[in-house]
Amino acid sequence: MHMADALLSPTVSAVMTAASVGAMAYSAARLRREDGPADRYIPVMGVMGAFVFASQMINFTIPATGSSGHIGGGILLAAMLGPHAALLTLAVVLIIQCLFFADGGLMALGCNIFNMGVFACFVAYPLIFKPIARRGGNAGSIATASVLSVVVGLELGASGVVLETLASGVTELPFAAFVTLMLPVHLAIGVIEGLITSAVLCFVLQMRPDLLEFSGGVPSVRPALSFAKALTVLLALAALIGGGLSLYASAYPDGLEWSMERTAGTTELERQGWAYETAERVQEATAFMPDYDFKSAGPDGSGFGTSAAGVTGGAITLIAAGAIGWTISAFKKHGRKNAAV
Repeated sequence: MHMADALLSPTVSAVMTAASVGAMAYSAARLRREDGPADRYIPVMGVMGAFVFASQMINFTIPATGSSGHIGGGILLAAMLGPHAALLTLAVVLIIQCLFFADGGLMALGCNIFNMGVFACFVAYPLIFKPIARRGGNAGSIATASVLSVVVGLELGASGVVLETLASGVTELPFAAFVTLMLPVHLAIGVIEGLITSAVLCFVLQMRPDLLEFSGGVPSVRPALSFAKALTVLLALAALIGGGLSLYASAYPDGLEWSMERTAGTTELERQGWAYETAERVQEATAFMPDYDFKSAGPDGSGFGTSAAGVTGGAITLIAAGAIGWTISAFKKHGRKNAAV
């Protein structure tokens, strides 16, 4: 559900960028004030950021539609990091995808963070996932919570895409026709992502239950692995997904492109203007592996390029998300030191 710049007007882009920056600033401020071992979520932010980056490279086919989808990752991240660290981590994933891999438009970055991150982390997770998962504290409740919350988060995000294009005056995508396609296909994507999310979380529950943010409601279980070993397993899975399984991603258009093609007859709209041209030039300069492949790759792409992109992007995300966690932790420690003086 990565939006392209052509789906937005400069005004809507500016408003949504401001909204997303505000949500990220709020999240960083909340993390600085929260009690608890800040150092603990630093490596988890890095590892889970890499895991979500790699997982988003795998599009799964939606049966009987000719479309595909990939996980958003907001609920998965929130379930392990809490909503505030999750939003910052997902924002890092989307920023890296945009700048280095030209996935999603630069002008649309604020919309993508809001649609995929804010709705999932600040609405679906606290209102749906957490109450259900904590009440049961078992695999069944986690599966129910995952499917319901992911579906709600994706439907809100899909609705956001439709409303943002409507506010931008994109006449090629009439509201009624566009929303009629966007919501059902993302409902199907949400069910599959919810099942994937629950599988990962249930695996973590068995491996290291205290890695789950809502573990206060999970019965005490002796961890099967140490904290470091559990993160190593997740990082190894991220490398396997990004470097290997990404080669088997579905070739069908994703839910947004599929809806656009059936509404406007194309997946690529054209817009003229200084803002669009500038954003395009910036991405051309920063994207060293556009479309997750080498710049010199032919139209059919390169399997090695895809694997390299998965591993490289995951590594960059690991470092960047971990660095943000470390910075917040440093500010928190500095504030506590000053308060103690």
